[in-house]
Amino acid sequence: MAETFRPIGATTLLAPIPAVLLSCRGTEPGFERANLITVAWAGVVNTSPPMISVSIRPERHSYAQIRQSGAFCLNLVGRDLCRAADYCGVKSGRDVDKFAELSLHARELDGFPAPALEEAPAFLCCRVTQVIPLGSHDLFLCRVAEVFARDELFDADGSLHLNRAHLVAYAHGQYIPLRERPEGFFGYSVAREEVVRRRLGAPNGQRKAAQGKARPAGKTPRTGKGPRPKGGKRP
Repeated sequence: MAETFRPIGATTLLAPIPAVLLSCRGTEPGFERANLITVAWAGVVNTSPPMISVSIRPERHSYAQIRQSGAFCLNLVGRDLCRAADYCGVKSGRDVDKFAELSLHARELDGFPAPALEEAPAFLCCRVTQVIPLGSHDLFLCRVAEVFARDELFDADGSLHLNRAHLVAYAHGQYIPLRERPEGFFGYSVAREEVVRRRLGAPNGQRKAAQGKARPAGKTPRTGKGPRPKGGKRP
């Protein structure tokens, strides 16, 4: 029996999306205090050069700060920052010193005009390259100048493990923690069994089941082994 779906209208129901704390500081009187704003409309838009985008309403206090400085930091949010992320999404920097109110700390960066959040597990230093009015929001296209991550997120060989940051995503008005154990990794659907075992540590039967589910329906993996089917051609 076919599944049924219910139309709910043209909305921004893309989920989950990152919940990030944007830190910024303006250059003009009344805007020079370090500020934090929670941004849900953020994403990667290019690899080389590395670029991200954020969308912010023009009436926001942080909007003017970013236009003045041309820069900000995107701070990743772990479970310990979830409450702060919610607070910074409902309070305005015009009225509240959010760093002071939440006992958080602005981290100054040499040669960069915006502060980072000291308590964040990682942050991206971004410089604005273009501002595009869209309607309710303006889209800031930004080039990533540098990325910093806490030492404890790295192995001795330099491998970065973001699962140790206990990151939180945002989905339909709720903050949802990511699982520490991944369901897979990029390319696992076609990876050799020993690679999947080393990366995921799943029991043999579960690994095969996961790989089988990842294959397109009606197709057989090309292993290069085993007898050919009738007709002398491999599937």
